[in-house]
Amino acid sequence: MSLGMFMAILDIQVVATSLPTIQSALGISADWMVWVQTAYLTAEIVAIPLTGYLTARLGMRWLFVGAVCVFTLASLGCALSQSFEQLIAWRIVQGFSGGTLIPSVFAAVFLLFPERSQALATTIAGVAAVLAPTVGPIVGGWITQSFSWHWLFMINIVPGVVVGAGVALTLRGKASERTRSTAIDVPALALLAMGLTALQLGLKDAPSLGWDAPRVLGLLGLFAACGAAFVWRTLASRAPLVELRCFSDRNFAIGCVFSFVLGFGLFGSTYLMPFFLGLVREHGPLRIGEIMLVTGITQLLTAPIAVYLERRLDPRLLTAFGFSLFAVGLLMSGEQTAATDFWGMFAPQIVRGAAIMFCILPPTRMALGRLPPHLVVHGSGLFNLMRNLGGAIGLALIDTTIFSRAATEGNEIVDKLRSGDLATALAIGIPRDAFLEQRGQPLDEFALEMIRPLVEKAGLVSAINSAWLLCGILTMLAVTLIVFVRRVSPAAKAANAAVAADR
Repeated sequence: MSLGMFMAILDIQVVATSLPTIQSALGISADWMVWVQTAYLTAEIVAIPLTGYLTARLGMRWLFVGAVCVFTLASLGCALSQSFEQLIAWRIVQGFSGGTLIPSVFAAVFLLFPERSQALATTIAGVAAVLAPTVGPIVGGWITQSFSWHWLFMINIVPGVVVGAGVALTLRGKASERTRSTAIDVPALALLAMGLTALQLGLKDAPSLGWDAPRVLGLLGLFAACGAAFVWRTLASRAPLVELRCFSDRNFAIGCVFSFVLGFGLFGSTYLMPFFLGLVREHGPLRIGEIMLVTGITQLLTAPIAVYLERRLDPRLLTAFGFSLFAVGLLMSGEQTAATDFWGMFAPQIVRGAAIMFCILPPTRMALGRLPPHLVVHGSGLFNLMRNLGGAIGLALIDTTIFSRAATEGNEIVDKLRSGDLATALAIGIPRDAFLEQRGQPLDEFALEMIRPLVEKAGLVSAINSAWLLCGILTMLAVTLIVFVRRVSPAAKAANAAVAADR
């Protein structure tokens, strides 16, 4: 089961470094490649609330086997995709099936093992969960550069067969039991999926069509209507899709905000780095993976420290420390130039990598430590859902920021060049003598063709920096919420279990 979870987490990371390659191979514009990640995350968000219901109906054993089989088939579909539309369709199926694997693994820890063995089982599952994002970038880059991007998905086939057969043969007893379950609220699920899709499309179309365009207003209006209907139906239902009563606890509500912001910054940084390195620095996927490996190694090295401190210190202090450090790491990346490379990204990655576990473990105990026992399972699912929701919305907003700002920044650079600004010319790479000879004269076609790529790249770098600053400022603002959190006992047993379940 841990191997299956490793596959699901790895599938986000291995694809990240190869996004520019996939974009070029499928012939799509750069502003559409974000959907390779967004489709997966959005499908996961829809699947997470269904995990409890499906476990009750199918039993943990057959739910896991079925999810792994669907995930494996979807991976094959992604590998064989000949168009962008086919790839996105299979990524949705992949994300939906993968969304049930992580909760199932940690539920198995507490359902299948005696209490004396749970610590070891949690450690094994936790190592798999942390190792996937550590090795993902370098593995993805090596696979794409050595073979092709299709093998990013083909590598799931053999492990998927092994996991499916292994789980089917070895899980017995409680894992095969089915329990009575209430009917799933299909309309609420449809409202959730429709609302999220409308929001993603609205945010995507806004920069090109304008925020007041009928299509954009219609999509955002549909999102608002679906959201309101989802909340109303969920509160009125006897068997709600998600237990919104958890939000009546102040700590849980604030903890979910932290989870949302973490998803925004975490998935956002994983998208922005390969975007910059592929389109600005023009690195291949392997080199991108080598550069991004710094974050994963730092996270892996600091994880034991975070686990040790999380059991002994006030989660409010650790949460404030983790998110402040993470915000600093994001803001440090907001000053990149077109020449920024490995060493320019080294320090920000170290800072972000050191902060990640402090942004995951303490907020989870803080959020779930005061919930009644019967709401802890529901709260854990919602908490995890909010992180993925933050990632999906964050990617859409980051893409919106980049492609709305890039054109504006490019026009400003052109205006400065026309006014004879030497500093701007040197900053984007125009030789001093060539610019001085041309200054004061109208640009001919040859000169325009020479400087156009430089202007476009400089505008893109500035727009990417704006996206980094957006992530950093939002994360820093979230830190201020810590003053409203009530103290949580470090000995909250239910929360300790939920910490592992969420990770």
